[in-house]
Amino acid sequence: MKINGLEIKPGADLRGVSLKDANLKKANLEGANLEGANLEGVCLERACLKDASLRGVSLKDANLKKANLEGACLEAARLNGSIHCFADVLFWNTNLTGADLRGANLKGAELEGVDFGGADLRGANVKGTILENN
Repeated sequence: MKINGLEIKPGADLRGVSLKDANLKKANLEGANLEGANLEGVCLERACLKDASLRGVSLKDANLKKANLEGACLEAARLNGSIHCFADVLFWNTNLTGADLRGANLKGAELEGVDFGGADLRGANVKGTILENN
């Protein structure tokens, strides 16, 4: 899959790129490097981001419904204001150290083995969220 001339595939190097408002529904970005990318408003519904690096990304208003973020690194990521975005997301062994999750909708998300060290969860919706070994 190509978006704006960029190859969207497992292991892709997409550091610092802007994919703002792109439709990446069901994309396979397993192991991809998206550090510092602008993913605001992007649709990653049912996408695979397993073991991807999303350090410092902006996911404001992105849609990650039912996405797989198992083992992903979202250290210092900005996920604030994502009122509908993270419902039913798989966050197994995900690094959310220092992430901004203010007001994020985590309803029904599976948060097993997640590192929340220094993360800001003020106002986040965690109704029905599964929290284990955190």
